[in-house]
Amino acid sequence: MTSTAPTSTIAPIPDPAQAQPRILRVLVASQILSGAGLAAGVTVGALLAQDMLGSTSLAGLPSALFTAGSALAAVAVGRMSQARGRRPGLATGYLAGAIGSVGVIIAAVLDNPVLLFIALFVYGAGTATNLQARYAGADLAAPGHRARAVSAVLVATTLGGVAGPTLTAPLGNLAETLGMPNLAGPFILAGTAYALAALVLVLWLRPDPLLLARTLTEVKDTEADVAETTAEAAHTREGRGGVVLGALVTVLTQLVMVAIMTMTPVHMHDHGHSTTASGLVIAIHIGAMYLPSPLTGWLVDRYGPMKVAAASGLTLLAAGILAAAAPGDSVVLLALALALLGLGWNFGLVSGTAIITDTVPLATRAKTQGLVDVSIAIAGATGGMASGIMVAATSYPALALTGGLLSLALLPAVAATAYRR
Repeated sequence: MTSTAPTSTIAPIPDPAQAQPRILRVLVASQILSGAGLAAGVTVGALLAQDMLGSTSLAGLPSALFTAGSALAAVAVGRMSQARGRRPGLATGYLAGAIGSVGVIIAAVLDNPVLLFIALFVYGAGTATNLQARYAGADLAAPGHRARAVSAVLVATTLGGVAGPTLTAPLGNLAETLGMPNLAGPFILAGTAYALAALVLVLWLRPDPLLLARTLTEVKDTEADVAETTAEAAHTREGRGGVVLGALVTVLTQLVMVAIMTMTPVHMHDHGHSTTASGLVIAIHIGAMYLPSPLTGWLVDRYGPMKVAAASGLTLLAAGILAAAAPGDSVVLLALALALLGLGWNFGLVSGTAIITDTVPLATRAKTQGLVDVSIAIAGATGGMASGIMVAATSYPALALTGGLLSLALLPAVAATAYRR
């Protein structure tokens, strides 16, 4: 009697070295699109609220709302990614951003501030998702290349993020042609871009990077001996303090960046500059937020995240001082200040993300990353809301200088962590 060996029905595990380049290409494509959607609210959100409400003190409310909305979205996207993978988590977040964009357009047409604020809250999901995509780039990356993988995803946002604000004027004209308020124009682009970003992920983000990384880790764990498992557990316990530091770096840089960025278009508008000029300054700012990412990633992988985090605090300080000292009629100096602001934010985000990714195990990685991004979103909401109130009570230079000085808190935190190590 002849026996037949059973045929395995288990699908082969994809090679991460081969899967990673494809995953990065798909993430880059979605980030280019989502960058354009992200830029719309930054460029005209404050101006739209100021136009509806006729008050500068509440001009920071849109930024506060869509960053608060991103806090809720960060939890939802993180939990969905933890349970089902990056693909459904990120795609759902971008789809919510598209729905929020449509709501902003309807609110502008109806001149309804309440609907505007609700829609901006939903629109914030796109912001949270745009940030969480950076983690997907690092899921399968080798430990010594994680910061560069994060940077590759971040830099893709530059193309859409820079193009979006420069299209403010033509999009405004398009909106008027369609019978909509001029400032609703950029949100037409935002809704379309976010919807396309979701579609790209649904169709092509395969294999799912987080699920594959988890599978690879499970296979490795079954082959590891007890000594290796014990050593890994000890390393995890030792690294928990890194999550706190990574969160602090990203939260503080977000707070300072959002506060100064939000009120810059309003400050320029009050000094007679056109929306085209303010759009150009914001485009330069967003370019500085994302374009240096490959260099920042290399610096983090080469010299460590601590030194880059310290550089973030010093760069933000320089940005605050320059923004405070720049004459209101100088587009060049304001653009330079906002470029430094974006660069300081980039240093902080990449270094902080690297610290978090290196210290959180895969079993809880997406959930923890989502919770950290909640803190980032809350910091952004706080900065956006407080910025308008502070400018109304004092001045834009006072806001910029305060933000710059606040960023110096990064230095003792980094020094204390480095000393403990």
